[in-house]
Amino acid sequence: MINIHLPDQSIMELPENSTAYDAARKISRSLAKEVLAAIVNGKETDITTVLKDGDSLRLITFEDDEGKVVMRHSGSHLMAQAVKRLFPGTQLTIGPAIENGFYYDFDMEGTISAHDIEAIEAEMAKIVKEDLPIERFVLSREEALNFVKEQKEFYKIELIENLPEEEEISFYRQGEFADLCAGPHVASTGMLRAFKLTAVTGAYWHGDSDNKMLQRVYGIVFPKKTQLDAYLLMLEEAKKRDHRKLGKELDLFMMAEEGPGFPFFLPKGMILRNVLLDFWRKKHDEAGYQEISTPLILNESLWHQSGHWDHYKENMYYTTIDEQTFVIKPMNCPGGVLAFKRRMYSYRDLPQRISELGLVHRHELSGALHGLMRVRNFTQDDAHLYITPEQIQEEVIKIIELIDYIYKVFDFEYHMELSTRPENSMGTDEDWEIATEGLRSALEAIGQPYKLNEGDGAFYGPKIDFHLRDSIGRAWQCGTIQLDMQMPERFDLNYIGADGERHRPVMLHRAALGSIERFLGILIEHYAGAFPTWLAPVQARILTITDAHKDYAQDVMTKLKAAGIRVELDDRNEKVGFKIREARLQKIPYMIILGEQEVEKKNLSVRLRKTGKTIEFSLEDFIARVEKETENLADQN
Repeated sequence: MINIHLPDQSIMELPENSTAYDAARKISRSLAKEVLAAIVNGKETDITTVLKDGDSLRLITFEDDEGKVVMRHSGSHLMAQAVKRLFPGTQLTIGPAIENGFYYDFDMEGTISAHDIEAIEAEMAKIVKEDLPIERFVLSREEALNFVKEQKEFYKIELIENLPEEEEISFYRQGEFADLCAGPHVASTGMLRAFKLTAVTGAYWHGDSDNKMLQRVYGIVFPKKTQLDAYLLMLEEAKKRDHRKLGKELDLFMMAEEGPGFPFFLPKGMILRNVLLDFWRKKHDEAGYQEISTPLILNESLWHQSGHWDHYKENMYYTTIDEQTFVIKPMNCPGGVLAFKRRMYSYRDLPQRISELGLVHRHELSGALHGLMRVRNFTQDDAHLYITPEQIQEEVIKIIELIDYIYKVFDFEYHMELSTRPENSMGTDEDWEIATEGLRSALEAIGQPYKLNEGDGAFYGPKIDFHLRDSIGRAWQCGTIQLDMQMPERFDLNYIGADGERHRPVMLHRAALGSIERFLGILIEHYAGAFPTWLAPVQARILTITDAHKDYAQDVMTKLKAAGIRVELDDRNEKVGFKIREARLQKIPYMIILGEQEVEKKNLSVRLRKTGKTIEFSLEDFIARVEKETENLADQN
């Protein structure tokens, strides 16, 4: 018998030569049906892995992030096998799991059509029905090269040649199909029943336009058909909510060929943006922040000093002034540091909470641009806090509470992730330990669950990221808190302590909304363009039934505007039904319909967007209703 250590600290006894699947089966039949892979002694592996005495074991299902990756990557192999069966001359390149599914890049003649997609899906279904075992095998480097050469998979030759010098290289086989892969994978193709191919695009090998254009096919896979159906329904809903489509229909923003990745905000979009930023400024003022603005362009030397030149140079824009190189800032923090360093602070002055709505520019590949979600210039709702080491936990908790309040106003649920030191980091082990523990202790103190992301921190410090979930269940990373002990060192920042000596402050970088542009894109899709009253660019539209009611309509509009209500007047010589339909398409919260009866009574007939009902109001009562909705933000979602 062997002893296996489980995550709950218990020990399971198993016969020798037992696999991870045997352990799942011993725990329960239901787990044995759902288990996809395992983590043995901290390493992801297949469920068929034979266990040894003293091994630690964690079983992975689709509920785990690792399980989603295993199933999705297995889905990419399933699709690649189907493509090779249907188009034998196809060259395989790479087929990774991604956040919402998988893709595989193929080098093949012609382009994949909608009819081809149907044929590939049908072949995938056959392979699933065949229930082929998915088996790992390893070869030496020489054997691996000979194997892919025999298969005439020339891209795989390049991939193997670029692998580190290792004793053996792993492949996975299912039936006649074998692919270079580190794994792990599900046990058989029969476990991949619920799948769908979702898109076909072009992609260059290594992302280099000098290389050949490949066919990239995207797909998704789930353990159950009900999960797939729910996902496809969400995709259909997401299409209706696409912020690019709604942004055009509601006349909020535009993109132009003359500025790819550089958004134009139109009048109604500016109202939406400014209302959001007014709310942001009010909350930050209440929380003790002081706002600054730093230059858009700063000398190259500053970016060497900050460390960005070595870690972020490929994403920066440059210009030459007086024969010197200047950088169009990709981040606000180095400029903010200069503003802090202008004077000496006492420990009594700390914390210093300095906010900045700073415009930054980053070079994104043209293929990655996506409406407001991925742009080349955007405004960050930045803040930098300069604190003593003793203030870390208290200030981090205050930031979490502020971000929590902001997200609740928009009815977002969220979870937090703690990301630790990456490989290309700067600073000492001691600094990173203090910084990481500072964030961890704050998270533990508030008692909220969080996920640990090993090795995913910023190059200058660990971070807490906020992943919010919108109204149709999609996750977005927006807010962040980064604890930085490197920049204060590199810029020689100091404060005078209680002992009269100079001390290094700790620096907290944080954002609540993240990118204003991206957050607005999320809001457009979250609300499907039907913004709550306080946020809506147009809160009410007045619709006249005939020309005889124009004077009263003008009087009502004047009084509503005087009360601070954002109102429009539609007094065109059109039928009122047509005007109502147009106002509904513009998703305006209130339609004020004025006819003979309203003129005589000096009241308003108001059609509500939420219910479609028409209610009679006095002018004073309607103003009071809108004012109440504007004041009580969190109640209006």
